[in-house]
Amino acid sequence: MKELEENNAAIFAGAGLSAGSGHADWSGLVKDFADELNLDIKKETDLIALVQYHLNANAHNRHQLNQKIANEFHHGKQPNENHKILAKLPINTFWTTNYDRLIETALTNENKVVDVKYVEKHLTTTIHGRKAVVYKMHGDVEHPDDAILSKDDYERYHKTHATFLNALAGDLVSKTFLFVGFSFTDPNLEFVLSRIRVTFTSNQRPHYAIFREVKQDKDEPKTDFEYRKIKQELFIQDLMRFNIKVLLVKEYSQITSILNEIENRFKRKTIYISGSAHEYGGWDSSTAESFISSLSKKLIESDYKIVSGFGLGVGSFVINGVLEEIYLNKKENLEDQLLLRPFPQGKKGKELWPTYRKDMISYAGVSLFVFGNKLENNELVVADGVRKEFEIAKQQNVLLIPVGATGSMAKKLYDEISTDFEKYFELGVKSDFEKLGDSSLTPEDLIESILTFIDKVTK
Repeated sequence: MKELEENNAAIFAGAGLSAGSGHADWSGLVKDFADELNLDIKKETDLIALVQYHLNANAHNRHQLNQKIANEFHHGKQPNENHKILAKLPINTFWTTNYDRLIETALTNENKVVDVKYVEKHLTTTIHGRKAVVYKMHGDVEHPDDAILSKDDYERYHKTHATFLNALAGDLVSKTFLFVGFSFTDPNLEFVLSRIRVTFTSNQRPHYAIFREVKQDKDEPKTDFEYRKIKQELFIQDLMRFNIKVLLVKEYSQITSILNEIENRFKRKTIYISGSAHEYGGWDSSTAESFISSLSKKLIESDYKIVSGFGLGVGSFVINGVLEEIYLNKKENLEDQLLLRPFPQGKKGKELWPTYRKDMISYAGVSLFVFGNKLENNELVVADGVRKEFEIAKQQNVLLIPVGATGSMAKKLYDEISTDFEKYFELGVKSDFEKLGDSSLTPEDLIESILTFIDKVTK
């Protein structure tokens, strides 16, 4: 998690990541070639050699091979849930052996500027404002002639793609990788990993991989299954030579759950503050303003990030607290600690509010609700916008923390959660939650209660 927060995380994606979108894995891609050679694809383990045999049998003519790549990866497949989660995370380095364009599509769908590299000359240019770089070390579907598939291609790789190997080595040394959908049978990666191990010996950066446990196939003899199981265990142990730690899952669907948990844990360090106020109930303006500023300051001090929609009577004081902590103490970049998104105004602007709210809240793992009232036709009413943000946050599985002691809509939301508490939180934190509704607490004590509750529910 720390590597994510510090933008030191990277992804290495294999064919298994795209298989969830319906693309063929390596075996599926070359099965027809095996059939032509009278080989059983189920018995073949060296698929690179199989492709070479096919080329040898066809006088090294790549037409069939190129056509196969074009056909397999041009069927309008869409990014799957794993692509989408990875694209949302603050990861700016992606390496892949896949030819498809699902990673870059998922990143683009998240409004990220993507710099794609699939030939060496791409490495010399940098797209302005890029938020992610995708290194396609084996080529791209639009250029099947240059795709790396056969033994010939792999044997020449250290000459034809030397800069890619150097760039990958640099990233493996400086970033922590998560390998997803990758089998570690690629000679190019092994080449790089082995040289890093020799150079850094016992001082290698840790990396992680997700594998599915070996499962017994239908009608497979138990002795064969046990043999494959032992081989997997030995292989996992061998990866430790490269400081790659493996997490085993029973089903591929569990990978999505793991990535979801990573996303949720990361997002819980970002808090969306929802609220507006024409008046502050039992508090005078000065006390309320100090409360909001101090709360925001304390959150930043505790290493949380804040998202705010600049709600009337709340947003400006959130900013004051954040600025005080960042500029006086943390000395960090404001953009890394505060995401400020004032609502667009006017008739057309208001039409965008539902989408705008969803976008803002999507950055956070915690939503904090304070006050929530407005003046409407010269009458003080609860703020329906705060209610809408509560519902959006609930739909996005964001932790909901209304501070009932501030009154108005926050009190209504607090009461709702109190009546069905176990639906939202574990029973063990109920006494801490009750303090958030205690209007007799001083603003200072209320702030401490809020911080304590957030700390407990985000662990």
